[in-house]
Amino acid sequence: MRNLSYYQSVFGVMLLSYVISGCATPPTHNPDPFENFNRGVFAFNEGVDQIVVKPVAETYKGIVPDPVDRGVTNFFSNLDDIVVIANDLLQFKFKQAASDSGRFFINSTVGLLGFIDVGTELGLSKHNEDFGQTLGYWGIKSGPYLVLPFLGFSSTRDVVGLGTDLLLEPTFYYATSITSSTGQAILAGEAIKGVDTRADALELDALIQTAALDKYSYIRDAYLARREYLVYDGNPPLEDDDEEEDEEEDDLFNDEEEDELVSEDDDEDELVGNDDEITSENDTTSLNTKRNPLHDKE
Repeated sequence: MRNLSYYQSVFGVMLLSYVISGCATPPTHNPDPFENFNRGVFAFNEGVDQIVVKPVAETYKGIVPDPVDRGVTNFFSNLDDIVVIANDLLQFKFKQAASDSGRFFINSTVGLLGFIDVGTELGLSKHNEDFGQTLGYWGIKSGPYLVLPFLGFSSTRDVVGLGTDLLLEPTFYYATSITSSTGQAILAGEAIKGVDTRADALELDALIQTAALDKYSYIRDAYLARREYLVYDGNPPLEDDDEEEDEEEDDLFNDEEEDELVSEDDDEDELVGNDDEITSENDTTSLNTKRNPLHDKE
């Protein structure tokens, strides 16, 4: 098993290369340039889910009492608060970091290692922060949408975030030693966490199947919208400011061009009208001359 320094080096290089590429690469309007590849991985994940994960999750949901299921969910949610607190600080959300720290302390002690969510009852709400969101806070774009084998939907930014968050989890330092009993227990715990998460999402299956004509596109769009929502704490911009300015300039330029064209058309109509009046007068004079015999005698 590779040691911890190896993983730190790998994710450090990934982070550095992505930050550089994110600053140098212009944003793309296509969020899914690898769609063919992603659809293939998505189909693979769907197959694994239908054959293995979903049946296990349904069995788990059927035999585990609701209070125990809720306690398991709370336990893993409490562990995740360590990552949340770290990213609170990286995003300079010090008030939220204090709240999340208090929540973690109370749930870890009074809440029996997090099995009971005492923090929420005391008004310390659960927050959702990760390093992918932190990169977004720092101005790093989401990048292309990606579907990872077994792990599911992500993006190039969130892949880096996932690796960094992994290093922040205290259980990771033990899980790297898979030969130890502690490492094996933690890996088993992560497997239970995955099954518990899938069991909690069983109710969404019917909704997605009913609402989505294309399940892949439905999940992709929902994921990207949710990530954007989380990065901006529920207030995502309607559109990029630069694009708004460009559109305003284009509209102003187009309005000026239209005004000039209308003015030119009015001038042309006026000239045509004058010509018509002169022609009409000449025709009238000529007609009168032909009809007046005195004019011929003179």
